[in-house]
Amino acid sequence: MPMSTLPAAILSHMIAINNVPPPPLRSIPSLKMSKHINYGQLNALCHIRGLQHSQSFLNIGSAHNTFMKQYPKIFLHKKPTLPKTFKQEKQRKPKGNVEDSQYQDPDDSHDIAVHIRKARGGQDLHGPKVSPEKIAEFLTILKKLPVHRTTHEHNIVWKMLKTIPDLNSRLNREHLKTISKNLISETWIKGSTVTGNDGFYIILKGVARLQPQFCNNLVGGRDSAVGYKPQTFSSFVIFEDLRSSEIAKLCSSLRDSKLGQWSTFGSLETELEPQSFSVVTEEECEILKIPAKEYAKLKLEMIKHENVQKFKLIHKCPYYEEWPTLSINELVALIKWKKFPPGHVIVESGNIMSFVAYINSGYCNIYRSIIGLVRLQTNKVKKIPKLVYMGRLKEKESFGEISVLLQDPFPCTIITGKEVEMAIIEDKDIFELDQVTKQLMLQTAKPTFGHLTDERNLSA
Repeated sequence: MPMSTLPAAILSHMIAINNVPPPPLRSIPSLKMSKHINYGQLNALCHIRGLQHSQSFLNIGSAHNTFMKQYPKIFLHKKPTLPKTFKQEKQRKPKGNVEDSQYQDPDDSHDIAVHIRKARGGQDLHGPKVSPEKIAEFLTILKKLPVHRTTHEHNIVWKMLKTIPDLNSRLNREHLKTISKNLISETWIKGSTVTGNDGFYIILKGVARLQPQFCNNLVGGRDSAVGYKPQTFSSFVIFEDLRSSEIAKLCSSLRDSKLGQWSTFGSLETELEPQSFSVVTEEECEILKIPAKEYAKLKLEMIKHENVQKFKLIHKCPYYEEWPTLSINELVALIKWKKFPPGHVIVESGNIMSFVAYINSGYCNIYRSIIGLVRLQTNKVKKIPKLVYMGRLKEKESFGEISVLLQDPFPCTIITGKEVEMAIIEDKDIFELDQVTKQLMLQTAKPTFGHLTDERNLSA
């Protein structure tokens, strides 16, 4: 008789289960010892006599009292940590030789040049504090030709030069950035005489001493001392009102004065006497030179570029487009740049302007001063002065010509809408112009505010 399918399936499943091997044995996880329990005290607590097997009530009470006294000892308590007391560490003395660190002279207290510079609010003789790594990188870059330097290296040279106060006091930001792209350091061996009459010199490495002939020229005559300019020798300052004896004392101190790292000498002026500023190197020195002729060329190029901007500004103003080039150049030579903050009153109605203005950037609002009539609650009328907005002066527009040339009160009030940069010509310079240029300015300016000169009956 055939077997049913369901018992057959159950039988085969039971057989399969019996053939499956048992699962592998697993180890019991080890217990972690608590960090907050003293297990030695816990073991002693568990073995107190009379706690488990006692025959009298007295033994039970004694065991209980012992248990309660020892029970708190099984718990570990952290020791309280007190705040540390601050101890001021002594400042370490910098290690290394003079070449790797800033030059330090133990005789600074007796150096008159240091005291003179500090009294005048200047920097000390040793210049800015820069890490030896940056100085080494700076010297390495200056050894390269400017054409072989990357943009990043040019920026490093510029940033380092900006840290020298004596250099920043002579060059503005743009001049310094332009000059920094063409500088190369020079190496001078020990005992060399460096004459500073053809440029401005900066000692980057090493020590030098003032040339004695320089002091002899000062002591030799009063005229030489008077003609000496403090700006031409950055590390030393001599006042013009010193007597001969005082100059002699000062020179005796200067002979012993040393020029260390970041000290400067020489001048950016091209007209200097030979042997005016000389130093003698006492060891091998790295000196950076800014030639006076190169600086003169740079100034000339900057002046030309600025004059081109002034010329374009005037030429683009309304009614100046037909002016001859020669007449515009006469105005360019007299222009000065000036900035005004927002809300600044350039001129008030009824006042005479002190300059002629050409707006380079920003704008100015024009207001007309009128007398307004206000009706009061008592059916009376009161006069109140008001400013009525009339228009706006935008970039490449001018004003003030008629008021300055004819000395007429300005017909309206001019207030800056935002920061405004103007090219201005002062009234004293306008009066010195020739008659042809003055007449051209009058004819140019008449249409600008001609509609504002008519009297109007305005009321609020």
